[in-house]
Amino acid sequence: MRQALVLSETLNFHRAAERLCMAQPPLSTAIRKLEEELGVTLFDRHPSGLTLTPVGELVLRQMRSTLYFADEIRHAASEGENGVRGKVRVGFVGSSVYSLMPRLIRAFRGRYPHVELIIEESTTVDLLRAVEEHVLDVALVRYPVLAKTPLQIALLQSEPMMLAVSADSPLARRKHIALSELGDTPFIVYSQARVPAMHSLMMHAFQVAGIQPPIAQEAVQVPTILALVESGLGVALVPASTARLGGDGIRHVPLTGLPAQMEFGIALATLPGNMHATTRNFVALAHEVTGAASQEAAVEAPLRAAA
Repeated sequence: MRQALVLSETLNFHRAAERLCMAQPPLSTAIRKLEEELGVTLFDRHPSGLTLTPVGELVLRQMRSTLYFADEIRHAASEGENGVRGKVRVGFVGSSVYSLMPRLIRAFRGRYPHVELIIEESTTVDLLRAVEEHVLDVALVRYPVLAKTPLQIALLQSEPMMLAVSADSPLARRKHIALSELGDTPFIVYSQARVPAMHSLMMHAFQVAGIQPPIAQEAVQVPTILALVESGLGVALVPASTARLGGDGIRHVPLTGLPAQMEFGIALATLPGNMHATTRNFVALAHEVTGAASQEAAVEAPLRAAA
């Protein structure tokens, strides 16, 4: 099963054999015997390479789940219930690296130095699927999650949305701006196909504000959105934490008129009942780190106001 999974990732017998540290002929034989035993074709062989068959995709998904639980047995035997050794696979959206991700990784490495931390960046949609399929143990995703999912979604850090504009735009001189004023302003929005939740929320915000601004471009990652804003292609709604990314060519302007029920932030996605000790420790530390940060912010707010 492990050989089949590696082959499904490389779709090339030679590269898969190299990753598995074995010769190619035994790998080809093993995959053929596996297909004969199952009575199905997992891989279509073409002159240009391999492709997974539809039944192959289904079987490989179940294999991945089976191997996950096999690893759980090894974890239980080797690290007991304390989770001080082993590994945890963490997925994250790019926007989490601007504030939460560095603090969390630093804290986890400090407390659990013998746990291998494997991190992977992707979109919220792909991260949710990866946690469901046991490819990842936990993921930091963009909140809210609108799609139906069996995962537990816990908001860790909320933040307001701001308007990113180019530095030479007249809007850059504003101290704040109402969303309703931007009906004729071209917008750069999150991709409807790759970031559907954020795209839907942007469209909802426009609807509540009573505007239908022209959409100049869709993009997936915040750095790409900001680069397009800096080029003058349009403006964009972005999380406040991305303000540190703005160079001389970008300004972040506070917004008014956003729907009161719209809460944005970074959330933790986990699969209830399927967490090993290292994952439980990561989840607990994530809540600890963000809880401490929230308390500090609550204390500092009245001090800043008094000053």
